[in-house]
Amino acid sequence: MSESDGTPAPPPTPPHRNPADRRPTDRLTEVFDLVGPLYRRAQRKVEQDVPAEGLSVGVRAVLTLLRAHGPLTVPQMGREQALSRQFVQRMVNEATARGLTESIPNPAHRRSSLIRLTEPGLAAVTAVLDRERAMLRQVDGDLTDAEIDTCLRVLSTLLHLLDNVDVD
Repeated sequence: MSESDGTPAPPPTPPHRNPADRRPTDRLTEVFDLVGPLYRRAQRKVEQDVPAEGLSVGVRAVLTLLRAHGPLTVPQMGREQALSRQFVQRMVNEATARGLTESIPNPAHRRSSLIRLTEPGLAAVTAVLDRERAMLRQVDGDLTDAEIDTCLRVLSTLLHLLDNVDVD
């Protein structure tokens, strides 16, 4: 209550803290606030650019993963991309129907075939990645290797924190 007239005193206002005064971990939500829109815009850009190869974002993701890691099973791809096995299977089916991937025997597990890139699949994903790299070179001089390393460290740490989130 206010001493002068008996009216309730206004609630205290939280102190406005300078971002420099906060711990770095207090600012991690700022990373998520940027990653969401960045991811959605990047997806739209891929969707705009891939018609030359006729790739959907999902097929492009499968091809990119196979290019980076070699033959994988559908469950391995799902875990790696934090996507449901069913979604990855649909993308693999689409890629296989277009001749971009093929199924080969898996020596480690008879029931789960390995999926690998075909030559046309490698050519298609290489063309997409080359276009993306050309676009990203526009920021080349503005970022240092140390800044990129730090960004990758932060994002990797956050991704690891969310490892237990079930995608199926």
